Amino acid sequence: MTISYFGYGSLVNTATLPSHTQVTPGTLTGWVRQWSISGRETAKRGVCSLCVVRKEGAQIRGVLASEPRDGLARLEQREYMYDKVSDVGHEFRADEKGGPGPQDMFLFQAKAAHYAWGDAANPILQSYVDCVLTGFHNFWGEEGVRHFFDTTEGWHVPILADRAAPQYPRAIVLDPHVRDLIDGCLGELGVTYLKDA
Repeated sequence: MTISYFGYGSLVNTATLPSHTQVTPGTLTGWVRQWSISGRETAKRGVCSLCVVRKEGAQIRGVLASEPRDGLARLEQREYMYDKVSDVGHEFRADEKGGPGPQDMFLFQAKAAHYAWGDAANPILQSYVDCVLTGFHNFWGEEGVRHFFDTTEGWHVPILADRAAPQYPRAIVLDPHVRDLIDGCLGELGVTYLKDA
């Protein structure tokens, strides 16, 4: 028995998934990403994470991930600020063959208690952005990174510059080329940076 889910943020980076997870890149229709889940605690502060909301006509890239059902408890613990939204397989199309996802495919959407735009007290971790966009770059190259920026709402939320001392628990070693691409895109958006205290 397996579970199947759509990853649209850190779950796109296969380095954060169990090694036996099968992933298929593709597109989900009718949803948009936002920086609008706040309150996740680190050792120092609250932080802002990604979530998705329904939006007619929108499309986002991500991955269909499948793993043994015994991994569900671990996955739900990782995504404890989210609820599972079931039966989204018909909204997914794989990149290569264009087929839909499984009927029981689900995704994680913010719990109502945590659905709020980030702010200075709950900033985006730069180390989290780096992890997410490394995943997008691994699947779709520069086009995938730019797609992420174009299809994610909430870049008014400040970013905590924690790259030198990452606070994100699944931080990765960032390739210099990907770092420059990310920083260039963030510069184009005119994001606000906070210094890590």
